[in-house]
Amino acid sequence: MKRIFPKGTTPQQMAVAVTRMMQGLDPQRVWAVEVAEWKKPKTSQQLAYLWGVVYPMIMEAGGEALKGWTRDDLHEYFLGEVFGWETLTGLGKKRMRPLKRTSRMTQQEFTEFLHGIENRLIELGIGPLPEPIYVS
Repeated sequence: MKRIFPKGTTPQQMAVAVTRMMQGLDPQRVWAVEVAEWKKPKTSQQLAYLWGVVYPMIMEAGGEALKGWTRDDLHEYFLGEVFGWETLTGLGKKRMRPLKRTSRMTQQEFTEFLHGIENRLIELGIGPLPEPIYVS
């Protein structure tokens, strides 16, 4: 079960609603309760723009310099460039991994990611990105 409370809901109102939700739970099972601030998740339009417009544009503009690269390679690269890298060591080898992934980003974080990609592209002489066109 998941419940999102609108702004202005008092803690007492939330407690009453949560108590009602929990009254029907089976006491023979183990339950976890988590309270977290809700943020709007990224949208499917944002993902479609990234994978269907941004990455293909970069692949085309990169030409020979990106020979052998895939959109997945670009995604990994830009995650690290925008959010930073960590170095992992294992089996005698070192590799770099981005500090953040898009899987749990909010709309705002994803927008910041797109701005970070655009800034990097401008530095490389490829950008700016085309304006997204979202059809509702």
